[in-house]
Amino acid sequence: MRVSRLMLVTLRDDPAEAEIASHKLLLRAGYMRRLAPGIFAYLPLLWRVLQKVSAIVREEMAAVDALETLLPQLQPADLWRRSGRWDGYTAGEGIMFHLVDRQERSLGLGPTHEEVVTELAADLLRSYRQLPVCLYQIQTKFRDEIRPRFGLMRGREFIMKDAYSFHADEACLQRTYAAMDRAYRRIFERCGLRAVAVEADSGAIGGSASQEFMVTAEAGEDLILASPDGRYAANQERAVSLPAASVPLEAGPCRSLATPGQSSIEDLCTAHGFDPTQTLKVLLLLARFAAAPPRGVLVCLRGDQQLNDVKLANAVTARCSDAGALLEIVPLQAEHLATDLSGDAGSVPFGFLGPHLEDPPLRNGDARAVAVPLLRLVDASAAELETFVCGANRIDAHLVGARWGELCPLPEVVDLRAAQPGERCLHDPSQRLEAARGIEVGHIFQLGRKYSEALEARFTNEAGSDEALWMGCYGIGVSRLAQAAVEQHHDADGIRWPVAIAPYTVIIVIASSQDAVQVALAEQLYGRLLRAGIDVLLDDRPERAGVKFKDADLIGIPWRLVVGRAAGDGKVELVDRSGGTGKRELTADAALEELVQSLGLQVASP
Repeated sequence: MRVSRLMLVTLRDDPAEAEIASHKLLLRAGYMRRLAPGIFAYLPLLWRVLQKVSAIVREEMAAVDALETLLPQLQPADLWRRSGRWDGYTAGEGIMFHLVDRQERSLGLGPTHEEVVTELAADLLRSYRQLPVCLYQIQTKFRDEIRPRFGLMRGREFIMKDAYSFHADEACLQRTYAAMDRAYRRIFERCGLRAVAVEADSGAIGGSASQEFMVTAEAGEDLILASPDGRYAANQERAVSLPAASVPLEAGPCRSLATPGQSSIEDLCTAHGFDPTQTLKVLLLLARFAAAPPRGVLVCLRGDQQLNDVKLANAVTARCSDAGALLEIVPLQAEHLATDLSGDAGSVPFGFLGPHLEDPPLRNGDARAVAVPLLRLVDASAAELETFVCGANRIDAHLVGARWGELCPLPEVVDLRAAQPGERCLHDPSQRLEAARGIEVGHIFQLGRKYSEALEARFTNEAGSDEALWMGCYGIGVSRLAQAAVEQHHDADGIRWPVAIAPYTVIIVIASSQDAVQVALAEQLYGRLLRAGIDVLLDDRPERAGVKFKDADLIGIPWRLVVGRAAGDGKVELVDRSGGTGKRELTADAALEELVQSLGLQVASP
């Protein structure tokens, strides 16, 4: 390809819309253009990158006997209602674009395809003799992000590879899950990415186990916590650890303490010399559901700990399974409280709450409501305190020396705290968690029977009985992976693509397009590289050499051949953009030979 025909438009300055290096570089180097927030046009250079990533994905999917298909992007709401996910994906801050057609039927643009593929399996897979089966597609997905940002990292339209497997038993599912794990590691390695596999939360997809693949980069939105010995790594949403030991509270009977205006743990400890590990943090929250009235949630943490919102959402969902999709959990405030029969709102001493708080009456629309039992949960860090300081459920008062069982029954113990860097590891307390930022580029799940049971996808087993299919799903963000590669491979001059996914492998730069000798040698090299099967660009534009060199650095083609003043002597400059061998002047033949050998190919004759 000749650059003069490439429709290449580069920018010298960073676009105002771009926040991170990879987003800036992809815009500046002419790989994509923004049409609207979170919506981008993939220009020819980026499309070539995406095709190369997709080719690697297809090869590795074929190696695990996955069959490529293409599923509809427009999906009927009924399927999602049957799985119980429609409300969660469309109401409140749901991420699904949805619409109503001219026949008043509700439809959604697919952010994922579990429901669709399970419906197909229910129709097509009837016997254990047909199993296992794995289908995958590479397709555009849609998500109505509240705040699209970081280019392709968090867009509203993106390209994804999603695969779905069906099995006769859990053991077979686990074997495919392990095979996908290995395939994903090969994919990222072949794409030139440093990726780490971490334990992850299954989120709205669900399932018994899941694992994310993170490309480590400072711009990553996810926090990875890992042990130095390499035996443990998890997304912070899922991570567990051992908190620091608490400081014992001085023995004595439970007593009331005046704490005027001291509604925070920090103020309380500063005023009275308590250590935060001696205190109880009590949070009063409101959970909203798609198919049930809101419910109050009372959470107890040790005073030095932070709540993990994802762990809490999972705990609430598991204990309110008949309430439909969990839409949100927000701090409970005075306006959420119902009036009693006299018309007065219930009194809740916000800022001075104790675990023994009575169930407050909650508002349900405009109707008055009776008290609904709070869902009471306590993190293990708080449950292990023998005595503690907590709110007295009276304004400007706390209790010192409170005990579980005496003050109130111990609530259900659940892991609710957010693990932090520097805390001790469960598998080896001598190891301490280290933090790194990561970009999620892949996620694999053991779904179990969640969708097959909901959508009645059943098969006849070897014993002749009907049972629900076992399922797994496996996703890779193809367009996100491309940008993650830029985030991990760039320098001050521009992108430095890994060879395997670079849009072109070599760029030939003619220093002066007016010099017939330079043009002739460049054309000869161009033809020989094409015959050798190498993707090559020829920069034949009538631009100054400096402009061409800057563009070559910016767009990040791995190898550069500069045909300049030494062309008359049959010499060129070979530049390794990856920085391995730097710049060297060689004869044209020697440069070509070294280049094709490094790529594992064979040089073509003049």
